[in-house]
Amino acid sequence: MTKHIKENDRLRKIVESFPKLTVTVLADLVADEFVFGEISRVSREAPVLILKHRDRKVVPGGGANAICNLADLGVNVLPIGIVGDDEPGRLLLRAFRHKRIPVNGIFKDKSYTTVTKTRILAGFAHTAGQQVVRLDREPAEGPNSHLRRELVLAARQYTRASDALLVSDYGYGAATPTLLNVIREKRGLDKVPVTLDSRHRMLEFSGVTAATPNESEVEEVLGIRIGNNWERLLAAGDQIAGEMNLESLLITRGKDGMVIFPRRHKPVDIPIYGGDEVTDVTGAGDTVIATFTAALAAGATAEEAAQLANYAGGIVVMKRGTATVSRQELLEALDKTPPVIREH
Repeated sequence: MTKHIKENDRLRKIVESFPKLTVTVLADLVADEFVFGEISRVSREAPVLILKHRDRKVVPGGGANAICNLADLGVNVLPIGIVGDDEPGRLLLRAFRHKRIPVNGIFKDKSYTTVTKTRILAGFAHTAGQQVVRLDREPAEGPNSHLRRELVLAARQYTRASDALLVSDYGYGAATPTLLNVIREKRGLDKVPVTLDSRHRMLEFSGVTAATPNESEVEEVLGIRIGNNWERLLAAGDQIAGEMNLESLLITRGKDGMVIFPRRHKPVDIPIYGGDEVTDVTGAGDTVIATFTAALAAGATAEEAAQLANYAGGIVVMKRGTATVSRQELLEALDKTPPVIREH
């Protein structure tokens, strides 16, 4: 019992220190659009549902969701990214301003289309809608040379005043391995921990402190199948951590929790917080890396950062749609449940 009290006290102090931190985020910014319709009937034109439009909302997604999670944890966040001169881009900027997140490092460009993921949800009156289709709008090509230069200059300026740099790479060109290498030149990232969430190419990044892939991303980059094979998971984690020369690697496993691989220490298996009754996993990875990054920036060990990320991930998957976790919610979770590890 005394050990659990000490662990919780330490984790609480880490969370309470978040407002003293500043984190720069280099990110692919995404607008998550949710369109809700009430099922009316089946169309005579095709075997599809006809929905009566009921509601629409657009919220920050992708790297923009990681940014909002940091802000709701109390961290001072400095975002860097690109939006188009379009409605989704304007709505993203409005959402940031509403949370008092500075937008000086977000560049608006007429030739760029804001990445927008539209989810159509269908349901009956007084029931929760179920996603029936998703429509993605993406830019035809990545940012031009002028925008890439602006991203690098902003990142170098912001990281000098930051406790960490979070890189959120969804593959749209604002957070590439090449850009990170250019930012690092001329002592651009001296002694600043760099955390990475990369959808498809994490092994192409270098100079990263920690990465937070999910298990399917690990399987994709290594061309393997892990399943329930603990030894295969350990081998995969060791391979990625070694190839990328990471200080720590956090692999998230959905309902099976997450495993942290700290350098020079044994991997730690952490069961999911709150049980496996998951409501919605949309954006959960953004919540995990935001919390993990904030904790590392506060001086947490890799295992402590993983425990806090696990609490946050367990909270956010109980919410519908793209969501965040507040610092108060994290503190309340710590009060209710001590950190747990699974022995092997």
